[in-house]
Amino acid sequence: MSNENLSSSAETGELSRSLSNRHLQLIAIGGAIGTGLFMGSGKTISLAGPSILFIYMIIGLMVFFVMRALGELLLSNLQYKSFIDFSTDLIGPWAGYFVGWTYWLCWITIGIADLSAIIYYLQFFNNGVAFTPTEGAMISVAAIFFIMGLNLVTVKLFGELEFWFALIKIIAIVVLILVGLWMIFTGFTSAATGQVASFTHLWDHGGMFPKGFEGFLAGFQIAIFAFVGVELVGTTAAETKDPEKNLPKAVNSIPIRIIFFYVLALVIVMSVTPWDQIDPKVSPFVNLFSQAGIAAAAIIMNLVVLSSVMSSMNSGVFSTSRMLFGLSREDQGPKAFGLLNRRAVPANALYFSGVCLLGGAALQYFVPNTVEAFTLATTLSTILFILVWIIILWSYLVYYKTRPELHAKSVFKLPGGPLTCYVVIIFFIGTIGILALEPDTLKSLMVSPIWLIILAIGYFCFYKKKQ
Repeated sequence: MSNENLSSSAETGELSRSLSNRHLQLIAIGGAIGTGLFMGSGKTISLAGPSILFIYMIIGLMVFFVMRALGELLLSNLQYKSFIDFSTDLIGPWAGYFVGWTYWLCWITIGIADLSAIIYYLQFFNNGVAFTPTEGAMISVAAIFFIMGLNLVTVKLFGELEFWFALIKIIAIVVLILVGLWMIFTGFTSAATGQVASFTHLWDHGGMFPKGFEGFLAGFQIAIFAFVGVELVGTTAAETKDPEKNLPKAVNSIPIRIIFFYVLALVIVMSVTPWDQIDPKVSPFVNLFSQAGIAAAAIIMNLVVLSSVMSSMNSGVFSTSRMLFGLSREDQGPKAFGLLNRRAVPANALYFSGVCLLGGAALQYFVPNTVEAFTLATTLSTILFILVWIIILWSYLVYYKTRPELHAKSVFKLPGGPLTCYVVIIFFIGTIGILALEPDTLKSLMVSPIWLIILAIGYFCFYKKKQ
């Protein structure tokens, strides 16, 4: 975007539409390929076995319906910049307040968890030796300043960086699939296990549901975290050129991505190594390349995972600043968050999110062993993301009932309309119930009401007084 257009956006106080279809498509793919796929798939396979394939397809379908509802709502009124706007308009101010601040916390908790992941994966390049608390804190601070600096320049730079981060993830998975297919069709025999790569491993080791229904349910806990961030397409809509054309393209391609990047990749992984021989503590992606005899596999995949984590942080910082910008414009947050710098970036909102992330750097110093903290943070963020998705669907139900004329002329309708919404809402409520089955995720479930209490106090003591 030209300097003149950036200046114009800054003067009018509106976000600039600097992201192209290329950026939006890759941001959507980057959101669909979460860090959870690389980091959590080994543990999920150990819990659910081959039934993980059905888990990803079911969750993927439900998330796709959320995205279709989000897409129809955003395109029904181009004045809507994010879900804050339409939830405030359709449900009420409290809903915009809730969804905005909750989505902000979602990405802050993910950002803090990402800092732990960055340190964990950098240990590989430190000969496996754990960093001292001071070193961990310094790495976290450096990562925060790097991402903050990139986000402060221009929206287009964010899009460009996310484009390349996503491309790295895509290339890694495509190469994995191609290498895996070569191993299967050539009858590759693993030197470590003596197993011959074959699609029959998917059902020869206890069937598709080897851990029964209980194991199938347990797999949802980790798998759903892999999908958080897919709704990032909605928060970038306000800064996308030609949203009527580009947003439907990005949303409709989600099922193809899920089938290709999640289902096919895991089919390959479990065909090369039977599910019951996959170490949950080691990335199955690294393991496949190692078995193929690619010496640099561990280095390559650790770099890919690091780029994935940095991508997650980059997306998180972008999202949190746009949420704070939207909250400010609705008088649900400090006015300072609604100001743009000369590059049409909400700098004050970025600074505030950065300061909160620095709290995560402090965590690395005071709590060096952050494995449990990582689990708690990711589970908490998953619960909060589910609540945000439910608010999006609720907004759609109100829109369908109160704005029938807008729904009638929509060219991007949610398949199934209200019935689909009810089915997906019931599914997500059931998923939150599943989180109560395991001790580690139960802790986060028990902590989550504290945030709701804090939000209620903030709403009634500060926001309601302004009305």
